[in-house]
Amino acid sequence: MSDLIRSVEAPANEAIPPLRPGDLVKVFIRIREGANERTQEFRGTIIRLRNSGNNANFTVRRVASNGIGVERTFLMRSPRLEKVVVERHSHVRRAQLYFLRDRTGKRSRLKQKFNA
Repeated sequence: MSDLIRSVEAPANEAIPPLRPGDLVKVFIRIREGANERTQEFRGTIIRLRNSGNNANFTVRRVASNGIGVERTFLMRSPRLEKVVVERHSHVRRAQLYFLRDRTGKRSRLKQKFNA
């Protein structure tokens, strides 16, 4: 049965590095507008990561203009994902960082993790 499931799964996207909650990332995704196709960048913090085979996804949150929070979920195996760049790792003690939704300003900052 597991061979049958593996044959249906989409191939893993090599443009995605290992991700962790709290990472500050830039996600480059291909957008189609009519007949044109362009690459759009979405920069933010990973607040949720789900590793479950074909349905694996991650949610990125950023604060847009006027302090409005924007969250976007990306499928890990999507062919629309061009690349993901990890800018920095943060020290977090939770798997889901939903508490960041309630915080604004300096309180929403995460402490950077340095590899010693």
